[in-house]
Amino acid sequence: MLKKIITEFVGTFIFLSVILATGDPFAIGLSLAVAIYFGIKVSGGHFNQAVFIMMYFKKAINDKELACYIISQVLGGIVALNFFKMKKIIILYYIIL
Repeated sequence: MLKKIITEFVGTFIFLSVILATGDPFAIGLSLAVAIYFGIKVSGGHFNQAVFIMMYFKKAINDKELACYIISQVLGGIVALNFFKMKKIIILYYIIL
């Protein structure tokens, strides 16, 4: 289960980092395809809470798994946002110097 959670976290982090950094539809689609390709054998490569909620109602996963997947994806998004903000601060620091 830990591998699945880490995979969802990393995949979400990469996907959302590309969205924040580029905003380019091609890059976003490519990053999602790459994340799914590398995550599909471990966690299913869903990277979308709606998919896990559907799987929960379909009884394919239990309460604990649903919570773990959603928390890992939300944390991946929060870390991606903070990484993006930190990157902008570092760039501004070097521009000022």
